[in-house]
Amino acid sequence: MTRIVNAAAAQMGPISRSETRKDTVRRLIALMREAKARGSDLVVFTELALTTFFPRWVIEDEAELDSFYEKEMPGPETQPLFDEAKRLEIGFYLGYAELAEEGGRKRRFNTSILVDRSGRIVGKYRKVHLPGHKEPQPGRKHQHLEKRYFEPGDLGFGVWRAFDGVMGMCICNDRRWPETYRVMGLQGVEMVMLGYNTPYDHTGHDDIDSLTQFHNHLSMQAGAYQNSTWVIGTAKCGTEEGSKMVGQSVIVAPSGEIVAMACTIEDEIITARCDLDMGKRYRETIFDFARHREPDAYRLIVERKGAVPPPQ
Repeated sequence: MTRIVNAAAAQMGPISRSETRKDTVRRLIALMREAKARGSDLVVFTELALTTFFPRWVIEDEAELDSFYEKEMPGPETQPLFDEAKRLEIGFYLGYAELAEEGGRKRRFNTSILVDRSGRIVGKYRKVHLPGHKEPQPGRKHQHLEKRYFEPGDLGFGVWRAFDGVMGMCICNDRRWPETYRVMGLQGVEMVMLGYNTPYDHTGHDDIDSLTQFHNHLSMQAGAYQNSTWVIGTAKCGTEEGSKMVGQSVIVAPSGEIVAMACTIEDEIITARCDLDMGKRYRETIFDFARHREPDAYRLIVERKGAVPPPQ
């Protein structure tokens, strides 16, 4: 029996620093309703979908910093999103800043959750590959201080059985690292959801930054193809507080082909009919890990006399 997930990517335009949670959740609900009206079972929101990208600033006041984080999920301001999802019978992926009290201390993570059609949280992920810096860098118009405001995720790259398939999550910079997809691929992932807030000047090198859009799609297409999985990449884009951010949210098939792409830098819904069994055909042929993948060969290369081990 064919397993279809009608999926939507809910791209968001800029969120200003002064925009309230209530206003932002209203925008998310409007996008959710549009996705449902277009027949979607699942809508993928972006990274840090509830606030502006606050790691672009040095924030010294702890109370001000805490205001960008969610202490519970759902909380009073986000509950309407869960209520609407349950009413519409649509699932969603949501990225947000998480403030957790664990081990007697505050812990801060760049987090995403997967919510099923009943409004129940079925999966949680914390971003592993944190880009940027811990301290402000001289000469930069906009800072990128994720290492200052978040810990690396401690939940690994899990998968969850939901929407009649095997679902995975990652966030933004994770998409550039092949091990992100491979760890989930080894668990049979069939759809990877990710949100991103990516500025055009993220490296500070013009030759690299000029290829940001190309590299954005390249990493997701390669991850999809090499691991026989659908990938849904959702951007927060446009000019947010003076920072220009990448758009072109996409839905990528297990073939590596882009089957839907946003064409604005504003709030926009794109959709695709995702056949989860399409990935199965790739896993049974080109990327049959059990038949063709040779992990022992990698170890042998390192163990050979004179071989140079990979950098730690």
